This record gives sequence, C-alpha cells and structure tokens, in this order.
Amino acid sequence: MTSLAVPFDADRAYRLHEQVALRPEPFGALAYHYGNRRLNFLRAKELVALVESLDAYESVRAAFSAAEIDPRRWPSFEKALASLAASDFLVGAADGEGAEVAA
Repeated sequence: MTSLAVPFDADRAYRLHEQVALRPEPFGALAYHYGNRRLNFLRAKELVALVESLDAYESVRAAFSAAEIDPRRWPSFEKALASLAASDFLVGAADGEGAEVAA
C-alpha cells in the first residue's frame, strides 16, 4: 500500500485510527496503535477528551472551540495532534486506514 504524506491541517476533520486504543491514566492516557505497535502518551486530560471527540466535528478548530480550549493554547494542542497524525494515530476523517499525515 502506498500512501502520500500530507501536512496536518487543523481546518480538516480527523478521527482516531480504528486500530488505536486509549487507556485512561492519572496524567491523561496511553495510546497504543495495534497496527504499527507504537505507544504514545497523551499528557493532558483535555487532549484525551479532544482526541476522543474529533470525529464529531467538521474540523480540528471546531473541536477546539467546542471543547472550550483557550485559543492561546491551540498551537500546543495542534502540535500534539500533528504528532499523533504523523504517527498514524489520527487519520483524516475522510481517509481510509493507513493514510499518512506529515507533521
């Protein structure tokens, strides 16, 4: 399977990859990708809630607004989401499995 890397775009819709499981932890959550066997730490409970709700919104920015995240914090959340997308933990909502997103 060949995939093209596309930059993370906060104006697009994303969702958690179907092969990713989140395990709640006191600091946030552990995210494990069963397909590529990678582990990620989500170090803020707000980030966990955001990741879990992404598929309900037409864009990442809409999800930020709905979650009432202070706009001054959006760049740090966007960076975290871009990293998750680059690791295939998040995929574009319209993309199929394995769509690769570059940070």
